[in-house]
Amino acid sequence: MQKFNSVDELVNVIRPVDPIYCIRPNSIKSACNWFRKIFPGQILYAVKTNPNEKVIKYISESGIKRFDVASINEIKLIRKIIPEARAYYMNTVKSREHIREAYFNYNIKDFALDTKEELQKIIESTSNAKDLILYIRVSISNEHAEIDLSKKFGALPSEALGLLRLAKAHAFEVGLSFHVGSQCMHPISYTKGIRDLGNIINKTKIIPDIINIGGGFPSIYPDLQPQPLENYISEIKKSFSNLKLENKSELLCEPGRALVAESGSSIVRVVLRKKQKLYINDGTYGSLFDAGVPNFVLPTRMLANGRMTSKKLTAYSLYGPTCDSIDYMKGPFVLPNNLRERDYIEIGQLGAYSLTFRTKFNGFYSNQIFEVQDKPIMSMYEKDSSSRYLVA
Repeated sequence: MQKFNSVDELVNVIRPVDPIYCIRPNSIKSACNWFRKIFPGQILYAVKTNPNEKVIKYISESGIKRFDVASINEIKLIRKIIPEARAYYMNTVKSREHIREAYFNYNIKDFALDTKEELQKIIESTSNAKDLILYIRVSISNEHAEIDLSKKFGALPSEALGLLRLAKAHAFEVGLSFHVGSQCMHPISYTKGIRDLGNIINKTKIIPDIINIGGGFPSIYPDLQPQPLENYISEIKKSFSNLKLENKSELLCEPGRALVAESGSSIVRVVLRKKQKLYINDGTYGSLFDAGVPNFVLPTRMLANGRMTSKKLTAYSLYGPTCDSIDYMKGPFVLPNNLRERDYIEIGQLGAYSLTFRTKFNGFYSNQIFEVQDKPIMSMYEKDSSSRYLVA
């Protein structure tokens, strides 16, 4: 993978026609080091967020050796890159064939479930293994999340009571888990989730070996500026302490977006300008899904590329290159008003999900990926950044 000191240097050297994706290893390391320093438990990286092999290697080199996987192919990917890593199969709905392959071929012992039927599948597919670590995923409120995950996954607290008892009878260790939803904007969601688990513990009189509070830790965007992550960790520590488990339960979390969002950006080129509409060479079928579907406003900057940028700013909407009219990103994306055809724009906060969601629809696809050493446009970790979007 070719490396550059900055995005500006990259554009000046390559003058790309197609979109280019940039990875910032220093950003990944900063986020991983922050979580390792402040989170009072084990950290699992959610592979689905960004499964790029370089990203996974940088996360491992930063000291995170455990991974939340959702499929047999993610398990194979982790085993290929870091054979000694521990992978947790945390998708609550899995085929019998994949459960068996994970257990017998890849030594996966950690499995999540939210129904009796899934528990039965796991038991039967592992031939009644005695070394299973089973996690009951409990459905909790996702009211503060930008993307709600509670409708698809999780047992109701009333259902979790029986599931925990059943799992306890078959597992080497049992865990309770929940997920507050993606891009959770208030730390109280973790407080409520841990309290819900506490109610289950009190009713069943079963102290879980592991409590997994899932992911959902937010990143920062121009229109989504959460409280400092320290506040989230403080709430988690306090709530976990209130359970009074006397160090009997291990604490896990599954950050994805918060570890990698800042590390990625895309360099796109303007193909056409129609007043305040910019037609660019990437879109919602490419790396800009978050800008088009959940309508996140992503940080942007015009790359001067040898000419002056206007100090007067304009709010633009973006249109991707495909023939589908939903290939549209409302924004507003605030950029200099002298933007024109062939100008370059850097779009930030694309380290999470952008590579995962890319398609080849209409033949528009670019797999040009480079490393850069400059700071992200917007950051929760880079305290000395000169970015106009910095949150200290």
